[in-house]
Amino acid sequence: MLATVAPVGCCGSFPRMALKQSPLHDRHVALGAKFAEFGGWEMPLEYPSGVLKEHAAVRTSVGIFDVSHLGKLVVRGAGAEEFINSAFSNDLGKIAKGKAQYTLCCDAKTGGIIDDLIVYLHDDDHLLLVPNASNSDEVRRRLDAARPEGITITDHHESHVVIAVQGTRSDEVLSAIGFPVGHGYMSFVEAPFDGESVIVCRTGYTGERGYELIAPAGVAGALWDQLMEAGAAYDVLACGLGARDTLRTEMGYPLHGQDITPDTTPNQACLGWAVGWKKDAFWGKDVLAAEKAAGTRVALRGLVASGRGIARPHMNVRITQDLPIGSITSGTFSPTLRKGVALALINSQIQEGAEVLVDVRGRAEVFVVTKPPFVKPDVRES
Repeated sequence: MLATVAPVGCCGSFPRMALKQSPLHDRHVALGAKFAEFGGWEMPLEYPSGVLKEHAAVRTSVGIFDVSHLGKLVVRGAGAEEFINSAFSNDLGKIAKGKAQYTLCCDAKTGGIIDDLIVYLHDDDHLLLVPNASNSDEVRRRLDAARPEGITITDHHESHVVIAVQGTRSDEVLSAIGFPVGHGYMSFVEAPFDGESVIVCRTGYTGERGYELIAPAGVAGALWDQLMEAGAAYDVLACGLGARDTLRTEMGYPLHGQDITPDTTPNQACLGWAVGWKKDAFWGKDVLAAEKAAGTRVALRGLVASGRGIARPHMNVRITQDLPIGSITSGTFSPTLRKGVALALINSQIQEGAEVLVDVRGRAEVFVVTKPPFVKPDVRES
């Protein structure tokens, strides 16, 4: 993510005046946040504490993120679950009501990944979709073009916030303000707060135990303030997109726009586990099934530095000095491991344990192909 955000005021795809702001923007300003453009939004990149301390807070205690730039699409109507299941890759038939599922929106003709998103299944006729910020409009456009009569899609992108409470002490923080905790991974419940309903989701993008709270914008400030106050006993830190990126990279979680794009298929990205191959239909099924049977030329692999090299996106990867095999898609310094970690789209024949060379500013740095996560996750524990 650090490679795709630019400090506000720098060149980028969105002029300063066009950037959307979170309902919590004033809280971030008060905390001294450094802002960056991401997906058309002006969001906190880091706070005065810095990325390393924010990262450590999540791994050892608790951190709080404003991720309100994420999309929020509500799908309602008779047959809504069946419709979404026929569009996206994963199989909603595998989860119960009150559960969430990671899935992919793929192009029907090419199988390329238009977006990766989370689907929250309230009921047969009520689902919440949380796509990536820059892809939300495109996901909605494709769904609108395909939806049958009687199904509605409502955009709550700017009317609701998403606050991520992540870390080993996240249960204690939420309990302190009266929210239910302890429900299973990838499940959600609704809870009252200041007269509004808040969705409390056991999801996240950090690899640690945590929750994502989806709340109406009108109560966002009060909710943020109470979370920060409750978290003070556990040395809570507000965390920005910088720490979010280092945390997700340590887990090997892909970022759309870098590791996965419309030119990348689920097979190439090693995301076949998020595909319901036995379903009757989903967008791109035929082309993806054919590709799966034939095998892919490239695959998304994890890399860990043997030395001090830090890989960055677009750096070349070689198996020998004269034999290129692909390029880095995400790369960063791992604050937990104290070494470089990366994701790379490389020749699919290169297997785990192989040593490869990454061109780091003119130096050939040795990295080892390593299956993520690079850091032991805690997110799936009950």
